[in-house]
Amino acid sequence: MQYTESVQQPAARVLSTMENDGSRRWLYPKLSKGRFWSRRRWTAYFLIALFTAIPFIKINGKPAMLLDLATQQFTMFGYTFLPTDTVLLAILMVTLILGIFAITAVLGRVWCGWACPQTVYMEYIFRPIERLCYGRSGRGGKSTTDIAAWRWLAFFFLSFLVCLYLANTFLAYFVGVEQLKQWVFSPPTEHPAGFIIVLAVTGLMVFDFLYFREQTCIIACPYGRLQSVMLDPQSLIITYDDVRGEPRGKGKRVGCQQSAVASETVGLPILKTRNAFSSPTTDGRSPTSLGDCVDCELCVQVCPTGIDIREGLQLECIGCAQCIDACDTVMDKLKMPRGLIRYSTQHAIAGNQSRILRPRVAIYSALILGFMTLLTILLITKSATDVTLLRNLGRPFVLTDAGDVENTMRVKIVNRSNKPQHYRIVTNLPEVRIVQTNEDLILKPGETLTEPVQIIAPPTLFKVGTLDVKLRVDVDSGDRIEKDCRLLGPWS
Repeated sequence: MQYTESVQQPAARVLSTMENDGSRRWLYPKLSKGRFWSRRRWTAYFLIALFTAIPFIKINGKPAMLLDLATQQFTMFGYTFLPTDTVLLAILMVTLILGIFAITAVLGRVWCGWACPQTVYMEYIFRPIERLCYGRSGRGGKSTTDIAAWRWLAFFFLSFLVCLYLANTFLAYFVGVEQLKQWVFSPPTEHPAGFIIVLAVTGLMVFDFLYFREQTCIIACPYGRLQSVMLDPQSLIITYDDVRGEPRGKGKRVGCQQSAVASETVGLPILKTRNAFSSPTTDGRSPTSLGDCVDCELCVQVCPTGIDIREGLQLECIGCAQCIDACDTVMDKLKMPRGLIRYSTQHAIAGNQSRILRPRVAIYSALILGFMTLLTILLITKSATDVTLLRNLGRPFVLTDAGDVENTMRVKIVNRSNKPQHYRIVTNLPEVRIVQTNEDLILKPGETLTEPVQIIAPPTLFKVGTLDVKLRVDVDSGDRIEKDCRLLGPWS
C-alpha cells in the first residue's frame, strides 16, 4: 500500500527571496527617483570616491590607511599601530563598537541603507549597469521580454571590470599603492600571492554582486541582525502608517484620512496589527471606509530586498527609503499628504514625543567621549621610540675573568618616527658598563632592531643577589626612554 502525504502550502513567502515551492525568487526592483534616492546617490558617489582615494592620501608622510598584515603594522590616519600597541588598538575598537551602538540607537539602520559597501555598490553601480544592459535604464523592474545573450554578456563583462577594479583597490589597503603599481605593471609570476589574492577577491565580488546579491543582507550579514537587536521604540526606522492607511484598497475617497502625526514628522507606524482594521477590499465598500493606501504595491516593487513594509518592521528592511519615495509619488498624484510611509519612531506613531537624548544614548555618548579622550592622550604622550627589555636565554649571569658580574639582555628598539634615528644605550650608574655589538645604532623609519647587550657591574653592588638599575636609550631627536632593569648576581 502506498501512502501519500499532503504538504500544506504556506500562506505567504517564508523569505522575500524564496518562492512558495522553495525556488529562488530573483528580485528586479523598480526605480523610484525621489528625494531620498537623490540624497543616497550623492552619498554613495562620495563614499565610492573616498574608498578609491584613501590609499593615495598621505598624512604625516604615511598612508591614510594601510593594513600591512605581513609586518603586523596598521596605519590609520597617519599613525602606525604596532603589535605592541595592543591597548591602543583595543581602545580604538571599543570606541568604534560603541559608536555603532549609539548611531543605531538614534538613527536605526542608517548604515545598511546609506553607507554599507554592499548597498552602495549594488544599488548605484551594479544595478544601473544591469538596467542599462537589459534595457531597463531609468525605471528598473523585470524585463518583459527574453534577454538577448549579448545583453547578458555585456552586463557580465562590465561587472567583471568593476569587480577587478574594486579588488585592486581593496588590495591597495593591504600592500600600499606603490607596491600595487609594481604588481600591476609586472608579470604575475613575480608576485603570485598578490595575483591569486586579486583573482580570489574578484571572483568573490562577481559571485556576490551578480548572483548572491540581496541575499547577503538577508541571510549572510550578521550586522543587520546585530542592529535589529539594538533598536528601541525611539530609534528612527522606516514605517507604514496603519492608522492612516488602513483599510487599504482601490476606490474613490471622500476627504483625506490623516494620522495625528504630521507627514514630515519623524515617526514609525508598527504599533497596531492588521487585525485591528477590516480586510482591504475594492468592491461593495463605502468610499469613506478606505484608508489612504491604494494598495498599488509600488512600495513592494521598489524594495531591493523584496519585503512589504506595510507588514511592519522586518529584519530584511535595510532602511534605503525607496518605499518612501515610491509612496510619496503616489500620494502626490492623488493630491494627498506625503508620509504614509516615512521615517519615524514607535513613540511618535503612538502619539508620544520622541527624544534623541535619552539615558541609553547619553551613556553611549559619555563612554565614547571618555574612550576618545583616553586614546587621544595616549597617542599624544606616546614616544616616537618603543623600547622593550628582554632577558637573554641561558644562564642568568656569568662571572668575568676580572671578577665582575655580566648579565646579557636584549634591547628591542622600534623607530616610530618618519626619519632615521640614532640611538645610544647607557645606564644611570657610572660603575655599570654597557658592552654592545653595534655602538652606532641607526634605525630607518618604522624599522625594528633587537640589540644584544652585556651589562657588567662590580659584585659589591649586588644586594642579596640582585641589583636594580635603569637602562636609558638616548635618541638624537632629544627623547630619552628609561626602563627598569634588575640584574642578577651572586648571593652576598
